[in-house]
Amino acid sequence: MLSNACKYAIRAVIYLALNSDVRAKHGVKQIAEELEVPQPFLAQLLRKLAAERLVSSTKGPGGGFFLDQSNRDNAIWDVIRAIDGTYKFDECFLGLSKCDDVNPCPVHHLVSPFKEELLQDFREKTVASLAEEIAEKGRVISLKGFLEK
Repeated sequence: MLSNACKYAIRAVIYLALNSDVRAKHGVKQIAEELEVPQPFLAQLLRKLAAERLVSSTKGPGGGFFLDQSNRDNAIWDVIRAIDGTYKFDECFLGLSKCDDVNPCPVHHLVSPFKEELLQDFREKTVASLAEEIAEKGRVISLKGFLEK
């Protein structure tokens, strides 16, 4: 449902939420290496997120990307909207041009509640609260450093 760009952007924002603040900034190269994502692509995404004020950045020596408190208070939905837009959540699951509660596709009744719940979760979950859950529950945003079996 989300593009790779959006997935990378969410992971980068969460990485910054877990590892940065006004005093601890991170460069694109470091973030890309930690998340194992293409650096040039991530640089574009971070610039876009900075332009949307979803991440903060400073230039020059000691500069880089970070999250301040206002960035942390943004919803995950804000990141999704900035990168992918909202159309994927409005589209019919089967690709029909018109599908809604009045003119439902064959699986509308199955998919609609799932989409609504997911959308609600993305709108309510802030970057800070998601980062806190990840830290508490030991979830991962990268497989770097895990041993292959």
